[in-house]
Amino acid sequence: MNKSDFTFYVEINEFDYIFYIGENDEQKNFKVLYEYKVPLNGIKNSQILDVNIVLNTIEKNIYFIEHKLNYTFKEVVIILDNFNPTFINLTGFKRLNGSQVLKENITYILNTLKSSIDQIEIKKVVLHIFNSRFFLDKKEMINLPIGLFGDFYTHELSFTLMCKNNYKSLKRIFDKCNLKIRKIFIKSFVLGVNISDRHKNNTTFFHIKINENSSKIFYFENNSLKYEQNFEFGTNIIIKDMSKIISLNTEVIKTILDKIELSSNFAEDDFIEEKFFNNKVYRKIKKKLIYEIALARINEISDIMLFKNINLRYFDKLPKTIFFDIEDKTYFKCFKKIYKTTFSMKGTNVINFINSVSSADMLSSANKLVNFGWKKEAIPFFKSKKSLIAKLFETIFG
Repeated sequence: MNKSDFTFYVEINEFDYIFYIGENDEQKNFKVLYEYKVPLNGIKNSQILDVNIVLNTIEKNIYFIEHKLNYTFKEVVIILDNFNPTFINLTGFKRLNGSQVLKENITYILNTLKSSIDQIEIKKVVLHIFNSRFFLDKKEMINLPIGLFGDFYTHELSFTLMCKNNYKSLKRIFDKCNLKIRKIFIKSFVLGVNISDRHKNNTTFFHIKINENSSKIFYFENNSLKYEQNFEFGTNIIIKDMSKIISLNTEVIKTILDKIELSSNFAEDDFIEEKFFNNKVYRKIKKKLIYEIALARINEISDIMLFKNINLRYFDKLPKTIFFDIEDKTYFKCFKKIYKTTFSMKGTNVINFINSVSSADMLSSANKLVNFGWKKEAIPFFKSKKSLIAKLFETIFG
């Protein structure tokens, strides 16, 4: 084991700080050597409220890990899942008049749009820039059309930003821990890369994750993260609706749902069996009613998250794949058909149910991004200003 190959990751999500140590083995496969989770404190509602609390928590655990491994880290990769990023899509263009698309044309567009973002979003900092789409004479190109001839070139960039105060606070916190931040990733970007790598034919898709009390959607287009949104509801909202309408304790409803698979084929005289009532007064409740309540609520969820979500209206309306990750497996079986029916009946979307991406797989994708970058990620390039003497020497000596 070569400790110099260790990589230190810190994930900050809605509930926890998670500390990971990973390394590449002799076959260059990434593996997680260590994972340690502590409850989140000092951060609430996507804001760092108390820098000292966050610093003390992180510093204490870094010391513990370094002491345990007998190794001092110098760099850290941060993965954020609770800082409410902002997403902006901008398009730049270049008139070519029959000439070639040059690298300098693309660099100019990239730097110009990045400067515009910096001027407009003065309270935010750019974390990711993606080369989302490019057109040459109104024809969409798969790859950057460097070297091709045309009259008009259009280039769309997608920006992911976070609050500048939070960014500065994180930098200050890890500086005090003697750690240089090597990279900050939005977790949705890392998960999107993982899904794209595992499903090679899907470069444009929605990912919907539904937990017990919360949900999230993010949108990947042409292998670029373009949007994400969190929702304060999950499978529990369906259970509460059932409890309210049919006047049954939520625990009884959970027991029922664990044993039956909801279906539109229930007969009118198909009632919930008495054994589920736990010796309480039995009432005839139609299984079909349970199904209809779930259908109505999931239909509403589909509208809020996707079909009537005003934040997604600017994305094209072509059919897309939806990757569903239902973390609450207790109700996966009984709600699966309803989710699939509801999210596909309003369009020709392809529904795929997937398992949650494991920590190991997520970090493996992050490790590739750290070391090799991403095919769609763009990096601004600013030429340094040359002094008069430097320009003179360049003129004389070339």
